[in-house]
Amino acid sequence: MQTNSTIHTTPRDYSTISPSARALLFMKAHTTIPYAREAAALLSASDNWFQLHAPEHFSYWARVVHFEKRYRSINQLLWELPVNNILELSSGFSLRGLEAMQHPNIHYIDTDLPGVIELKQSFIQNLQPAAPAAGSQLELLPLNALDTEEVYNTTARFPSGPITIVNEGLLMYLDQNEKKRLCNTIHQILSHSGGYWITADIYIKNKYSSSPRPAEDPLNAFFDAHRITEKMFNSFEEAEEFFNQQGFTIDKEARIDASELSALPRLLQHATQGQLHKLQKAGRLQTTWRLKTA
Repeated sequence: MQTNSTIHTTPRDYSTISPSARALLFMKAHTTIPYAREAAALLSASDNWFQLHAPEHFSYWARVVHFEKRYRSINQLLWELPVNNILELSSGFSLRGLEAMQHPNIHYIDTDLPGVIELKQSFIQNLQPAAPAAGSQLELLPLNALDTEEVYNTTARFPSGPITIVNEGLLMYLDQNEKKRLCNTIHQILSHSGGYWITADIYIKNKYSSSPRPAEDPLNAFFDAHRITEKMFNSFEEAEEFFNQQGFTIDKEARIDASELSALPRLLQHATQGQLHKLQKAGRLQTTWRLKTA
């Protein structure tokens, strides 16, 4: 495995971004997502935020189940493809790149803003497998997903062949014009190289607003401060129309069996029948799509 050791930082304040990435990692640490528990333990060595024993209430575990399902939905759509070149945008503290090293001949480029990548790189050396699969390499690179030139330069590091672009937790930070700019960049790359875009960021605002969320939760405050809910789509139909207008079609939608999620027993342990009924009645608030150029 190879990781990029030269990190060029710029004088920006990343404190408004990294709290959500940390919170998400600490929730994933209560699942069987590969490397999540180990990464959370390393990250918390100098951080008092992490507590191994999660809050014992329904809304917290509903959120853990949701994020585990979202993570696995990307993997489902990714690993059924004959992939070699994978670019993950705004990965946060996700370790999907390390998991990818179990597959042969994978060139995985894991990216996020410099402040996140620098911290991530400081502990990832302790997690990487001693012997990745033959021909595979992982790079960690700083990247602003909205900087078209940076994205082009990053994808130029891949050998020739199709590119699969992955993101989990990016579009909800972007307004409509920023979404269009990102779509244009990805469309140009895939039109040239071939490949797919797998995004787990198809969120429906009215569904999200009515979903169970912990009352006292730093992540809620973060979402409110960044006006995340209002940047979601109004419906799945609207989301599909948006991507169609940007030159994409839906190749496949992920379908995850919730009964196989490792966090589900904890959710059921803390849920009443009424809470489960309300959760089921709310319906899907998110889905994951594999997109291709039209």
